[in-house]
Amino acid sequence: MSCSPGSNAGQATESASPTDGGTTAAARQPNIVYVLTDDLSWNLVQYMPHVRQMQKRGTTFSNFFTTDSLCCPSRTSIFTGQYPHNTGVFTNNGSDGGYGAFMKNGNESRSFATALQRAGYRTGFMGKYLNGYKPADKNGTPTPYVPSGWNEWDVAGNGYPGFNYNLNENGKVVHYGQDAQDYLTDVLAAKATSFIDTSAKSKKPFMLEVATFTPHGPSTPAPRDAGKFPTLKAPRTAAYNRASTPTPKWQRKLSPLTSKEQKQIDQNFAKRVRSVQAVDAMIGHLEDELKAKGLADNTYIVFSSDNGFHMGEHRLRPGKQTAYDTDIKVPMMVTGPGVPAGAHVPQLTENVDLNPTFQELAGVKPPSTCDGRSLARLMHGRPEDDWRQAALVEHRHPASRKGDPDAAPDDSGNPPSYEAIRTADALYVEYADGEREYYSVKSDPEELKNLAASIPSEQRASLHETLTALKRCRGAESCHAASRIRK
Repeated sequence: MSCSPGSNAGQATESASPTDGGTTAAARQPNIVYVLTDDLSWNLVQYMPHVRQMQKRGTTFSNFFTTDSLCCPSRTSIFTGQYPHNTGVFTNNGSDGGYGAFMKNGNESRSFATALQRAGYRTGFMGKYLNGYKPADKNGTPTPYVPSGWNEWDVAGNGYPGFNYNLNENGKVVHYGQDAQDYLTDVLAAKATSFIDTSAKSKKPFMLEVATFTPHGPSTPAPRDAGKFPTLKAPRTAAYNRASTPTPKWQRKLSPLTSKEQKQIDQNFAKRVRSVQAVDAMIGHLEDELKAKGLADNTYIVFSSDNGFHMGEHRLRPGKQTAYDTDIKVPMMVTGPGVPAGAHVPQLTENVDLNPTFQELAGVKPPSTCDGRSLARLMHGRPEDDWRQAALVEHRHPASRKGDPDAAPDDSGNPPSYEAIRTADALYVEYADGEREYYSVKSDPEELKNLAASIPSEQRASLHETLTALKRCRGAESCHAASRIRK
């Protein structure tokens, strides 16, 4: 099954768009700018003034989750609108992950880009694509490969350091060095601004995704930001340097953080904050360019992250991959035509919802093979009475660490394979080794009281049945039905 365009792919629907009040979507196709960051957690938003302005001028999705707190499976879910069990991408490399698994399982044709391009959109992608992608790869073509669905392609392989990287620029590999003007986030900002300019001249609607490598380690800041926040420390939440009780088996060998480790965490947190200053500035530049070209009133800007990041919570050294909110609950803000200012959407939403959302905003009917659902009504302040009651998270313990930029030692949050559901008031996790975790996030938002052994048998059975249904679902109807809590 795939979240690929259906019979009306490439054609704008004749029904009204979410904001047009009756005008056909084809006549008023809006532009979409999607800024996707790498490992950006909620605790960084307070240091990003343009993102905070997006919250004031637009709508924040307060309960937005990733299908896996790991780069490649999460990004694949964004592209395809499908859960990992339907994309076949569970890790960052090997037979079940990375760019290789993405291509092997036919996910490229399921991207929202192909649907929007067929609907008349000019599409652009810049920055980080998928783990294992290399700019010079030809994939059987005579020149470096550009995936289908994209009119503009400016994509790096190992762009994590911020300098000394290659970009595949529309089929030509271009090297960038160590000079200040080569800083990757700034290069992406300039290319994105140029894409908006050329799209305006073409008088075609456009969809642009800018996917930064920051704040992923090594969290290199722009040279102009290197001296900022010199005394900043990582947040000391209630979960900082504190284990859950009773402690899950996979965490029982964790010792308290040493003073040296805590100092290193503080230094790394400050680096993360410095590195996102350029991302925040880029958003401002893109907003200014949209205004200058007269496009701001008809452009949606979407800001989010592929996963969160923990730094000392539950005594875990910096990392991700867990089912805790630090890792799976990420920022998601939207501004644009008809989007209410200062609003918050409390419904459980996921990154599988982005593909059908982008399609509906473009006036294309999302195919039923998407596992997610369009957020268009929610982002315009309209109610969705029959929404999901549980969000699915799927994580497979990587078989190999070789070549994986997210390879993690056990003490940084590298749990056994698991499936989990996040409901409005709880987190329930089933590990492959039989371990269970359950937290009441309403009364225990830091997820410190593991109640798995004490929840009533009927409730345990209900959670298990819901989780089982979700991890087997395929397509919008099936996955929505599966997301209802079993009674």
